[in-house]
Amino acid sequence: MTLQESIEKAAQCIREGKLVAFPTETVYGLGANALNPLAVAKIFELKERPTFDPLIVHIADLNDLEKLTLNRDERVYRLAEKFWPGPLTLVLPKKDLVPDLVTSGLSSVGIRMPDNEIALELIRKSGCPIAAPSANKFGRISPTTPQHVRKQLPEVDFILEGGKTHVGIESTIITLNKKGFEILRHGIITREEIEQVVPYYSEKAKPASLVAPGMLKSHYSPTKPFYVLSDAVLQRVDKTKAGLLSYSGNHTEGFAQVIRLTNTQDLKEYAVNLFAAMHQLEESDVECIVAEPVPEHGIGLAIMDRLKKAAHKSR
Repeated sequence: MTLQESIEKAAQCIREGKLVAFPTETVYGLGANALNPLAVAKIFELKERPTFDPLIVHIADLNDLEKLTLNRDERVYRLAEKFWPGPLTLVLPKKDLVPDLVTSGLSSVGIRMPDNEIALELIRKSGCPIAAPSANKFGRISPTTPQHVRKQLPEVDFILEGGKTHVGIESTIITLNKKGFEILRHGIITREEIEQVVPYYSEKAKPASLVAPGMLKSHYSPTKPFYVLSDAVLQRVDKTKAGLLSYSGNHTEGFAQVIRLTNTQDLKEYAVNLFAAMHQLEESDVECIVAEPVPEHGIGLAIMDRLKKAAHKSR
């Protein structure tokens, strides 16, 4: 089957209310027609995802913003001009056209335009916006290849293959307030980049409910115990039975397996390789996984967010 035939088949599945795993620039998504509540319900069922965790809606045309949201904010269009297509999700007031199941009953919806031609063509051919979280079991490691999807969701109706994703971690999610923007989930697009378009302003108060994906304390977790490297972790872990995700190339002695995610301490390269390396160690003979922390600035904030949430259950 050619790529075009695969896209046509995937689009037909979406139109029929089925689920399709498809590539974006960040990770593989598990997609359904965002305007079909019955199809969206299948996402939650297959992922074993709680319905209080909202989904992101993917679009291929800026005109869809007006169809799906009550947006009257010119800042949104400035942000879209700068970052779309790309890994930035905007949480905006929704129209009634968007089913409450997509937004977990909230009055807002997360929207983004993926920077992946296969994803954009799928959305266009499907004739509808596509609601899509990552194509994995809820709380587990996000998929960056079709093989990762098959491992966790073998029952999915169709996998649209597009090779390895080139960003590797989920999109940055922001919301706008009267004075600027606030980050709900860190991603590859940094606060400093967004500040070139809109000022940053945090209203401090934490939301009473989840307003965006990836906000739970525990997420992105492998099935094996996962730790962020520290002196305390080194005292409790048997390194001869542990795998290390290395950033600097230091602290590697004694570990059963070491994966160096970047040879130049490049945070973007680390992010691209992170989930694939977690999958690799999860499938290996090691009993636990240890990740070396990275500097918490720029993209490092997004990386550390994933590492800390992956390690939450093992603390």
